[in-house]
Amino acid sequence: MLRSMQTAIGALGLEQTAMDNISNNIANVNTQGYKSSRANFQDLLSQTLSYGAQPTATRGGLDPTQIGLGVRLGGISRSFSQGSLLATGRNLDLAIQGDGFFVYQDPNTTANRFYSRDGQLEMDSQGYLVNIATGYRVLGWTADTLGNVDTGQAINGLKLPLNQTKARATSQATLSGNLDTNLPVYAAPPSTTPPNYYDSTISLYDGLGVLQNVTVRFTKASVVTPAPLPPGVAATWNWNVTTAGATGAGTVTFDSSGKYILNTVATPIVVPGSNGAQAITLSTNTTFDLTNLTQLSSSGNVALANQNGLAAAAVQNFIVDQNNGDIYAVYGNGLQDRFGRMALSTFTNPEGLAQLGKNMYTVSLNSGAGAIGWPGNGGKGTLAVGYNEGSNVDLGREFTSMILAQRGFQAASRMITTSDEMLQELVNLKR
Repeated sequence: MLRSMQTAIGALGLEQTAMDNISNNIANVNTQGYKSSRANFQDLLSQTLSYGAQPTATRGGLDPTQIGLGVRLGGISRSFSQGSLLATGRNLDLAIQGDGFFVYQDPNTTANRFYSRDGQLEMDSQGYLVNIATGYRVLGWTADTLGNVDTGQAINGLKLPLNQTKARATSQATLSGNLDTNLPVYAAPPSTTPPNYYDSTISLYDGLGVLQNVTVRFTKASVVTPAPLPPGVAATWNWNVTTAGATGAGTVTFDSSGKYILNTVATPIVVPGSNGAQAITLSTNTTFDLTNLTQLSSSGNVALANQNGLAAAAVQNFIVDQNNGDIYAVYGNGLQDRFGRMALSTFTNPEGLAQLGKNMYTVSLNSGAGAIGWPGNGGKGTLAVGYNEGSNVDLGREFTSMILAQRGFQAASRMITTSDEMLQELVNLKR
């Protein structure tokens, strides 16, 4: 009798443990990146009452006679299946699709690393990317000044470029419009009555983002030249930069229908930058593009169609490349700078990680050392930008497990009651 009561008492404790685990899963049904766990039971030691015997020529074999002594907790296993992705619309909310963990570090105790599926990030007052809930820094590789990432280096905290500005000098400009074919062949000095030249003022950016106004003068050359014009060429125009301190000259030719044929840059256009800035340089017919010009019997209206220079602007946003984890700073003028790459870690046995709370894990003796890499590399998952990974708790399964645990608890309680009644009957034999 006492043995059955001890067995029942052990079962009560184990069913309570199962309920504790189930309640924890249900409590974390809305926890980002939470991985559900399951209580695994094992039978306890069995007491052998008689040993088995092998068959003989005259008698069959005997099976061993054993009585089980109850149940024990075999372990708590976690499921690292993918949780559902929840859209947030935030560029610094990240979810891992596939295997891997974000790598974090507490700036106050840099000796330890932490691992998590929780990718809710923000920027702290020092510019570091950190986990919203804990303040732990996200680890990865910092790019050099040219934007190159060396993944052979050690990973460290990713610091965003605060209050940084950037400009881009013009390296390509396109003019469009018409050169009036009625303009007379140029003869010095320049004349405005009647005009024998056409000026077009274009605005270009130097390396500091300062707008520089440059005047390009177009003059009609004589159709009769010492050397015959190429076949199909009806007219040639000379152009040159007249802005003080700047240089640049060349020719542009048109056919008999006024269509563009060729722009020859004889002297590259060079406009000095302001305050020592990078100069503006246009040295070829593609960087100084005149293919949209025409020579027709119409008023001249040559103007700048487009150029690729940009004024100075500060960092306004940050974006993450979902395929490889590269992080870019986005400036107000549209420029982007890669300043780092986010690291992910995978483990031989992720179920062996030790759970620390706050959605964080750390390595244990049975998890294996983390294999550091980046999204999309070495079996690691890719990132979903603007999403959080939800919990992988299946409520239907948890409620079913809850019913089973409840019934198991009731059955164990009934075992104790029945054993008690039998003991009572045994005590009553004396009366």
